[in-house]
Amino acid sequence: MDLGGTWVRVSLSGAAPRAFKGPTPGPVGLPALLGRLWRRWGLSRGEITALGVASRGIWTRAERRALARPLRRFAPRVVVISDVEAAYLAALGAEAGVLLLAGTGSIALGRDPRGRWARAGGLGPLLGDDGSAFWIGRQWLRSGVVTPARARGIGRSPDAVARIAALAPTALRRAARGDANARRLVRDAQDALADLVTSAARRLRLRPPITISWAGGLLVDRSFRSGVWRQLRRKGLRINPVPPRGTAAATSAWLSRR
Repeated sequence: MDLGGTWVRVSLSGAAPRAFKGPTPGPVGLPALLGRLWRRWGLSRGEITALGVASRGIWTRAERRALARPLRRFAPRVVVISDVEAAYLAALGAEAGVLLLAGTGSIALGRDPRGRWARAGGLGPLLGDDGSAFWIGRQWLRSGVVTPARARGIGRSPDAVARIAALAPTALRRAARGDANARRLVRDAQDALADLVTSAARRLRLRPPITISWAGGLLVDRSFRSGVWRQLRRKGLRINPVPPRGTAAATSAWLSRR
C-alpha cells in the first residue's frame, strides 16, 4: 500500500498477504484507513501476524514509536522504518553499501556490515536536495532560459517544487545535444550527488570497493547515472555499482518477516 511515501504490508496467519490500491491519506490518517479495511476484509487482530510500515520522515526511535503506537490495535507486532531504508533494503538487502536516491529530492543512505546507518542529504528543497531534479530545475530557471515572468509564475504556484523538478529532463536533453550551459549544470548535479555518496560512505568507513545501488527518476537515465559514477571515481572512491534488486514497496515482505 503506497501512502504518499508510506508502504504497508499485512501478513495473515495461514493466508496470503492483503494489499490495497487507491487514494491514501498518509501516515496520520493510516489508523482510520486500516480500521475501514479491517472491517471491509472482516479481519481481527488475532488473525494478523505482523504489520510492517515504511514511511517518509521516520528517522528517530521516538518517531518510530509514535507511528507504531496507534497501529498496535491492528496487529500484535508492528515494525516501522523509513521509506529510504525500505528503498535500501529493496535495492541491496542486508548487504553493506550505499543507496543513492535522486528524484525530486536527493539522499544517500549507507549501511555498514554491522547494520548501522548513515545518511547524507534528504533535507528537502529549502535545506538540501543537492543534485536532485528540483536542484537541476532551479538552476535551469536561474540560467535565464525562460522569461522572468514565467519563472515567477512557476515559483509562486502551489506545486512549485514539482513543477521546477519537471524541468530537469529538458536540461538533460539539452546537455545530451551539446548545450554547454546544460552540460555544465548536469556535471554540477552529478558532482553534488557524488558528494552525498562519499559523505555517507566515509561516515561508516566502508571498505572499498563500495557496493552502490540507486533509486529515483533521475538515476533511471543511464547516461546521467554513469556521470555520477565517474565523479565518484574522480574523488578517489572505488565503487561497485549494482542494479537495485527490487522496489521499496516489495520491502514490506521483509518487514513482515522481521
